[in-house]
Amino acid sequence: MVSEEIVTGTLLIVDDNPTNLELLLDTLKDSGFKVLVAKDGPSTFQRLEHALPDLILLDVLMPGMNGFEVCRKLKESKATRDIPVIFMTSLDDTNNKIKGFQVGAVDYVTKPFQQEEVMARITTHLILRRLQQHLRQKNVELARANAELEERNQELDTFAQTVAHELKNPIGLVMGFAEIIAKEGGLPEDLRNLLVVIAKSGRKMRSIINELLLLAGMRKVEVEHMPLNMEAIVGEAQSQLSQMITEHQAEISLPEKWPVALGHAPWVEEVWVNYLSNGIKYGGKPPRLRLGASTADGMVRFWVQDNGPGLVPADQARLFTEFTQLRQVQITGHGLGLSIVRRIVEKLGGQVGVESTGVPEEGCTFFFTLPQPDKSP
Repeated sequence: MVSEEIVTGTLLIVDDNPTNLELLLDTLKDSGFKVLVAKDGPSTFQRLEHALPDLILLDVLMPGMNGFEVCRKLKESKATRDIPVIFMTSLDDTNNKIKGFQVGAVDYVTKPFQQEEVMARITTHLILRRLQQHLRQKNVELARANAELEERNQELDTFAQTVAHELKNPIGLVMGFAEIIAKEGGLPEDLRNLLVVIAKSGRKMRSIINELLLLAGMRKVEVEHMPLNMEAIVGEAQSQLSQMITEHQAEISLPEKWPVALGHAPWVEEVWVNYLSNGIKYGGKPPRLRLGASTADGMVRFWVQDNGPGLVPADQARLFTEFTQLRQVQITGHGLGLSIVRRIVEKLGGQVGVESTGVPEEGCTFFFTLPQPDKSP
């Protein structure tokens, strides 16, 4: 990122000693720098009204306004506060050096000058200043890009929610009419089966819409983590899936007691709905699901164990990413549910995962963790 412009910038020398000025002018001009000159404090600020240098070499001992006062005034001005100042002085005691840094100088060179040292310090601080300017500009550009992205995300969320809400009503009507017609007597069996497929597809579309709405809302909503009544939450999840449970003749085994965890009940219910529906769809024939929980290290681990074909390690690693479909178990779903589960649980301070030996009928154990309530008084 260092260019010729960085090491051949414009310098302002402020010094009332003609010998020092002549020595520095020759050295710096020979090195390709453009050099401006001022002999005292007032002439310094007159110079700065017409041109701003990339760096200032400032003598400490000058008549009237000394270098410390000049530097302090430079740092009070928005126009000049970022220009690096290097003090030039024959004073080499520690107190003056500290005072120089306190008023805003970036470095110190001591008279009589060592030309190589002066050039090295000037070049170093010019490079640092240009890098800082580059970083500042990149930060401005990044902030602008972030603001534009946030605006577009907001537009996308609004659009997604509008479309989702508009789709829910007609899908509900299609499902309702299909189920009503399917119950009519005298219909051919193939037509009845088609109506069942329409209703089932409608439920799947409604589920996808609900998940998209949840995903859009999660990015904007901060929820309070409250103690969860997990028995009630799992019961609600089963109610949502009652038709599916009946259709697949699923057997679900529950623990006698659930440990208390912290979370947001509607989100956790969605986690259970996803885990249970996956267990029912991809479990055994019929599916048998066993639910449970355990505690360790301040976390509660909830799990669903099925009796399906299991998953090999490669598929386990991909399972919670967006839109993943696993050929091994012929998952034909949209793959969005488990990615939402991961986002929900991580936002609630927990983790998700799956365990499986990959051996048929030994199935999978899908789990998620949530924090326990603080037991301290």
